[in-house]
Amino acid sequence: MGLAQSGLRPGLLIAVVVALLDQVTKWWAENALTLYAPVEVTSFFNLSLVYNPGAAFSFLAGAGGWGRWFLSGVAVVIGLLILWWLARLPRQARWSVTALGLVLGGAVGNLIDRIAHGRVIDFLDFHWAGYHWPAFNVADMAIVVGAITLIVATFIEGDHSGSPTDSRG
Repeated sequence: MGLAQSGLRPGLLIAVVVALLDQVTKWWAENALTLYAPVEVTSFFNLSLVYNPGAAFSFLAGAGGWGRWFLSGVAVVIGLLILWWLARLPRQARWSVTALGLVLGGAVGNLIDRIAHGRVIDFLDFHWAGYHWPAFNVADMAIVVGAITLIVATFIEGDHSGSPTDSRG
């Protein structure tokens, strides 16, 4: 299968759109919001600018400089694996291509933050009855939706010869 028939181009297009949307919304958040000063949107949702030097749920937030570069390296490795996977997937595997494009775009969006700022910009804050979900951003949403979609895709589309776990390739 050539690259023209693969999922690489559509997956990359989705990833670019997600990364751009993520960066635009983070730029807006930094320019419109005040650090740690929530703006109530609804009874369960605030816009609240925070910085996360770690990963999900502030994992490795206190690790210092090495955590930044470790997480950046993980994102690069995952990104390269996704590119390889997209290049081997048939374009017709739309669910898988979309899922991988979402995950790649989210990973790139947060990688840009880590490299440029040493931390990830978060601003979406959901809460209920005094409990707050950790703040997140568009990149995080894309990664979660992409991961869930990839699971669903395995049931809808079945196995593809391009998947990293396939021993035939």
